[in-house]
Amino acid sequence: MSESSIPNEHRSAGAPVTVISARPVVLSAPGRGEDLQVRVSAPATGGDLPVIVFSHGYGWSMDGYAPLADHWAAQGFVVVQPTHLDSRRLGIPAEDPRTPRMWRHRIEDLTRVLDGLDALQAAVPGLAGRLDRDRIAVAGHSWGAQSASVLLGARVLDADGAPGEDMSDPRAKAGVLLALTGLGDDLTPFAAEHFPFMKPSFATMTAPALVVAGDKDQSHLSTRGPDWFTDPYTLSPGPKSLLTLFGAEHSLGGIPGYEVAETTDENPARVALIQHLTTAFLRRTLLGEDGDWKADATALEEAPDPLGVLQSK
Repeated sequence: MSESSIPNEHRSAGAPVTVISARPVVLSAPGRGEDLQVRVSAPATGGDLPVIVFSHGYGWSMDGYAPLADHWAAQGFVVVQPTHLDSRRLGIPAEDPRTPRMWRHRIEDLTRVLDGLDALQAAVPGLAGRLDRDRIAVAGHSWGAQSASVLLGARVLDADGAPGEDMSDPRAKAGVLLALTGLGDDLTPFAAEHFPFMKPSFATMTAPALVVAGDKDQSHLSTRGPDWFTDPYTLSPGPKSLLTLFGAEHSLGGIPGYEVAETTDENPARVALIQHLTTAFLRRTLLGEDGDWKADATALEEAPDPLGVLQSK
């Protein structure tokens, strides 16, 4: 893709950029019990737009994570946000027969989005013919990051500790994994009983990814400390980067939304850093543009009071 495919205003922090958004766009989902509803956001102008498929955290929906979705769309990406079955909006009870497979339904939702890009772009006025199908990333927060990581090559271990089904998708060229949980060796008894899918192997997660972790993210699902969230970087092969945010808890400063109750560590500067670095990473990985990534990495390293530390391998 030529850099000129994305207008200059999408590649800078200058004047506000008009973003179009459509919701709900509905994809048929036989066997799911509910059709899949998604939100699609994109810049109003520009062509050959790369795609980000974003998986929300537990209980959220396609209407969450505006600080990221709006920013990415304004920066020249098409952002697709499915509403998974665990969304509070759907109100599916714990005794629902789909509950044990909820983690698989999430992954299938992401694959269904990739399969349905034609229908999605046709449903959004002015979007047809503007997507770049060869430049697709998956992203997610918390449980959503776990869902996205599987498309990048992570596997869920079975009861005997052997890697389960390979559900990776070659269409996903890169990933942004925000507060992704680590290995299942140190789960609390409650987590081990209720969330058996939280036993990942990152040994085959070869696709490029940016992992973002908070150094104050103490999960009630693990007996380990915040370093648990660095496992996806430490234990995966291939090109990876890790952004460790100082003082950040699980909401990483407020990425689920503006002034939402679930944010325990509200910090607009921290959210802005995530916005800039994730965008720079995706441009570097999907578009081959190194400038913003190098500049942002240098600025973080040289800051007198840095918000975090970035490392790559």
